Amino acid sequence: MKILDGKKVSNDIKEEIAVEVSQMKERGEKVPHLAAVLVGNDGASLTYVGSKVRSCEKIGFESTLIHLPEDTSEESLLSKVEELNENPEIDGYIVQLPLPKHIDEQKVLMAVDPDKDVDGFHPVNFGKMALDMEAFIPATPFGIMEILKRYKVDTEGKHVVVIGRSHIVGRPISILMSQKGEAANCTVTLTHSRTKDIKELTLQADIIVSALGVPKFLKADMVKEGTVIIDVGITRVPDDSKPKGYYITGDVDFEAVSPKASFITPVPGGVGPMTIAMLLKNTLLARARHRSKK
Repeated sequence: MKILDGKKVSNDIKEEIAVEVSQMKERGEKVPHLAAVLVGNDGASLTYVGSKVRSCEKIGFESTLIHLPEDTSEESLLSKVEELNENPEIDGYIVQLPLPKHIDEQKVLMAVDPDKDVDGFHPVNFGKMALDMEAFIPATPFGIMEILKRYKVDTEGKHVVVIGRSHIVGRPISILMSQKGEAANCTVTLTHSRTKDIKELTLQADIIVSALGVPKFLKADMVKEGTVIIDVGITRVPDDSKPKGYYITGDVDFEAVSPKASFITPVPGGVGPMTIAMLLKNTLLARARHRSKK
C-alpha cells in the first residue's frame, strides 16, 4: 500500500508555480492576480479563502479579497461580478460557495466571465472539458488527475467506480477519467444515492473515487485487493475527547481499507490540499491565455 500524499504534491506544484512567477518578475511582466469574493461569515469559507490568500502571497501572486456582508443583495453581488469581469488587472476569480440563501448561486456563477472562471464551474468551461477542449477544470477533479499522474498510477483500461454525481467532483472526474490521455483511458461507472447495490460495483472496481460526504462509507468488504482508493470526502465528526471537539474523516474507513489498497489518499492530507494548488494552476493558465490574446 502506498500513500498518495496530496500535501507533498500540492507543495511541489506551488514551488513550480513560484519559480514561474519569479521568472515573470525578472522579465518585468505582470504576475497573476487572483481575486476571491466572500459573502457573509461562514466559518469554513473564511478558513478556505484565507488559505487561498496566504498561498497567493507565498508563491508571488497578487491577490484581492472582496468580503461582503451577509445581507448583500443579489443585485449588488452581480454588480461586483461584472466589475471583476471588466477589470483587466484580475486574471481569475472565484465566488466562494455557499452563498446566502437569498442569492441564486446559479445566476451568479452564470454571470462569471468563463475566461476568468478559475473554479471551472461555468457551463462553458464544463462543456469544453466534456468535449476535451482547452478549459478550466474544476480544482478538485484537476487535483485528482494530477495526483494520479505524478504517482504514475496505471489507469489504462481500468474500471473506475465514482461514488457521487455532484457537478463539482463526481461528474467531472467521471468525464476526465474516461477521456483519452494520461491518468485516463478508463471505463467509468458513475454511482449515486439511487444506485442499487453499490457494493457489487465497487468490488469490480480497479479504482474507486468516493465523493459522497458520508463518513467511513466505504468499508473493507466493499473493495478487492489492490484497488486504488481516492477519498474526496471530508467530514467533521463531533468528538468531545478531541481538543477541537471533533475529528476529520473521509468517505473511506481508512484503517480497514488501506491494507487492501495499492494506492490510497489519506484524509486529511490527500485530495484536500490539491484543490488550492490547482486553483493557483488555473490562475496561472488564465494569465497565460490573457497574454496570448493580447
